[in-house]
Amino acid sequence: EYRIMEYDVDIRRLSSAFFKAYPTSDFPEIMVKSARPYTCLIIETHEDYLICVPFRSSIRHNDAFLFKNTHRARITRSGLDYKKVILIKDMSYIDSDKSVVVDNDEYRSAITNIEQIVNEVHSYILGYVDHVSGINSMHEREFERHYRYSTLAYFHSVLGLE
Repeated sequence: EYRIMEYDVDIRRLSSAFFKAYPTSDFPEIMVKSARPYTCLIIETHEDYLICVPFRSSIRHNDAFLFKNTHRARITRSGLDYKKVILIKDMSYIDSDKSVVVDNDEYRSAITNIEQIVNEVHSYILGYVDHVSGINSMHEREFERHYRYSTLAYFHSVLGLE
């Protein structure tokens, strides 16, 4: 069941300022691909932060939007990875270069399914917040399965959890 949410989307990369603030040595779950940042679907909702969902060529879990019928998806499980979301309040963390390249068919798939993606990533984040804040705890094994390798633990201040 989908809630009607207002949102804007864009496709961008994270900036060098972001990686200075969140070095991989201290934040190992943040995705970096041979020293270049992943391309992200940037979602702006009514929250006071932006949600950056990275495009990935190989996803081994189901906390993601998996592309179907795209060129890459025929070879590997490509999609948008909810476990690796980045939450941003500081706009300098988004690279101003708008000439970001993603596969045309993956872009079309993301835009075609944008409402589903926005709702799923929002639910994924809320599930984490509800568990950590004690509003709605899930079984420890279920929490581990969904959030063990998640980046959300890095963004407690953004989420108002500290």
